[in-house]
Amino acid sequence: MEINKLIPHIEALIFASDKPLTTMEIVDLVNNAFSFMDDKVSLDQVETSLDGIVEKYKAEFYPFEVIQSGGGWQFLTKKEYHKTIAQLNGDKFLKKLSAAAMETLSIIAYKQPVTKGQVEAIRGVSADYAIQKLLEKELIVISGRNETMPGHPLVYATSKSFMDYFGINSPEDLPKIKEVLAEQIIEPTIVSETDFISEAVNTEAAPVPPAVDAVNLSVTEDGQLIENKDPAEGEEG
Repeated sequence: MEINKLIPHIEALIFASDKPLTTMEIVDLVNNAFSFMDDKVSLDQVETSLDGIVEKYKAEFYPFEVIQSGGGWQFLTKKEYHKTIAQLNGDKFLKKLSAAAMETLSIIAYKQPVTKGQVEAIRGVSADYAIQKLLEKELIVISGRNETMPGHPLVYATSKSFMDYFGINSPEDLPKIKEVLAEQIIEPTIVSETDFISEAVNTEAAPVPPAVDAVNLSVTEDGQLIENKDPAEGEEG
């Protein structure tokens, strides 16, 4: 099948699907739809078609785009229109996350699956409220229980909405911690011996005042300031 004829079918599949479609799923669906054809659609053809679709919807006059997010390919509204469509889902999606919620979400994202107790051990404070807010916003989900810990506590993980919100295809796409920390490292300024000597020569040193011996002063009854000699000096004189 020619690429220009294949593209509309792939667009229709992605648009109609209620979940992100992987590239291989698209290959299988297209071949099932055209099972009467002798030549099967190849993975290379689908990948080439997807590249064309992605490029097509990058145009400014489209309010949406096709990206690989949430585990597969899907149509998503461009970020310029997020505030507009958020009204359809309620005001809670228009409110920014608090610092506590962001900290909790970061821990869950990098440590998932993780229990509430493990989150609290890292943050040092209760995480009840933050976890409840993240669940309400559907950024995290309860993924099961930790059967190895006493009481079998619930464990939390990030959701598909989390990946959609941050535009990633899987938790493995998150930036590595060492990469984030590397951006914050301040490299020391290297000064050569020549630069140091030049700086010393061109800088006028301030004169060092002469050493002054300690003086014992007192005021007489008529207001005269006199120097009191050290008794030891008087004895030597």
